[in-house]
Amino acid sequence: MSDAALWTALADPHRRAIVALLLERPRPVGEIVEACGLSQPSTSKHLKVLREAGLVRVRQDAQRRVYALDPAPIAELDAWLTPYRKLWNTSLDVLGSRLDETAPDTREETAPKD
Repeated sequence: MSDAALWTALADPHRRAIVALLLERPRPVGEIVEACGLSQPSTSKHLKVLREAGLVRVRQDAQRRVYALDPAPIAELDAWLTPYRKLWNTSLDVLGSRLDETAPDTREETAPKD
């Protein structure tokens, strides 16, 4: 699995929807087709991209193919995002402090009048 394949796979909103479905539990292709509202061939193409990127695995269950998430690439993505998450949290903390400083004092406005 390459980083490019992972990002390419997750760039498509239909594939992200499939990943979100599989986050709940493994599902057979028929359920994925129904939940996503795509045709069976289109869903199969999306599942192939996800499988080739290493995001999902498939197992045969009698006549059905059941897809499940593979957590390893998601963990790699999470590790890659960690420094950026720190940056976002710091920026949001600064924004929150600034908003607190500039917000009108609502205690005076809501105090009962004599």
